[in-house]
Amino acid sequence: MTLREIKPGNRGFLYLNSHPGGCAAVVDELWERTPAPTDTAPADTARTGPAAADPAAADGPVALIIGSSAGYGLAATVAALRTYGMRGLGIAFEAPETERRTASAGWYRTARAAELAGTDGGFAFLNADAFSAAAKDEALDHLATRYGKVDYLVYSVAAPRRTDPGTGEVHHSVIKPLGSAYRAKTLQFDGATPLVGSLELAPAADPERDATVQVMGGADWKLWIDALTDRGLVRDGFHTVALTYVGSDLTAPIYRAGTIGAAKRHLEDTARRLQQDLAPLGGRAHTVVAGAAVTQASTAIPSIALYTSLLHAVLGDGFQSTAQQATALWQQLTGAAPLQLDEEQRIRLDGWEMDDKVQAAVHERWAAATTDTLSELADTAWFRAQVGRLYGWDVPGTDYTAPAETTVPWPTVD
Repeated sequence: MTLREIKPGNRGFLYLNSHPGGCAAVVDELWERTPAPTDTAPADTARTGPAAADPAAADGPVALIIGSSAGYGLAATVAALRTYGMRGLGIAFEAPETERRTASAGWYRTARAAELAGTDGGFAFLNADAFSAAAKDEALDHLATRYGKVDYLVYSVAAPRRTDPGTGEVHHSVIKPLGSAYRAKTLQFDGATPLVGSLELAPAADPERDATVQVMGGADWKLWIDALTDRGLVRDGFHTVALTYVGSDLTAPIYRAGTIGAAKRHLEDTARRLQQDLAPLGGRAHTVVAGAAVTQASTAIPSIALYTSLLHAVLGDGFQSTAQQATALWQQLTGAAPLQLDEEQRIRLDGWEMDDKVQAAVHERWAAATTDTLSELADTAWFRAQVGRLYGWDVPGTDYTAPAETTVPWPTVD
């Protein structure tokens, strides 16, 4: 056991330490906010199509969730376990404890998710770089040995860099506009009082855009699907999805019209190619447009903090959590609800955010937002607390004055 007195050690949105108890409590809350099996289709009827009659699938559907330790990937994992009792594998790349630092927040969240999943070995977690060939080999070996074919693959990966497994080249993503400079308001938390600041970012060069596409586009997603099909692990009726985002025109210059947007367009193009590849196998592929959320990835994007704080102030309880959106996603994937597709064949979960009246209200507040008016227009206290929760801080009911057990083992992969 390693009991430590932990301090956040944060500056703005960056936290150096995670709190194990707080991280576990966040997963507990996510679990409780996710429907129980009695609230939706039971696990043994969660598969639809030809696979429903597959004798090898009698124990319920099998899911592979890549990026299972944070954000929408974590919510999708909890919903798969809590609502549908799915078997399968979650993959995340998390840092263990060191002499100077706690383990990463995702490490502690994964440990708690595994506890809630139970000890019957139905769902396992692999700590590995999903971009690597070794991770694919290990994951597919596990799936083939324990479960056979896979019903669902959810791809929810956000990373700053990717090593191409074929060439060994390391690609680094950047968050920059394309074509022209980006000037906009930002939300700053450097001191006790939040401020409305401003920033200007120069446009990305072509190599920076291309590298971002290599990291955040669909290249790795396709490699996973190719690996599954090559091993004969795609069950008839297989469905794969990858998470994307559209968002407001307020953030479009740095998101959909920037380097990240180029990567997301590549991801969406990849979905269309995968749809063609999987059709002969009875499979499907879509991107999923989720709504705004406070995640470790989104806090790195300029202006998103201010936009999300304004959005929450407008919506209040109408702001949909990742648990709500993951529940809606699984309902569509399992056939409990029809697919909500847009004209580009993307599954849409963001109608609550993109409602015209909601966006008009956010635009009005954005135009009026200054440091002096911020407290009236934006829910900055909520946003700051949400950022802390990403690392296990600011979680009600957690005793931050007591020493915490920081040595938590990663769940065993049998």
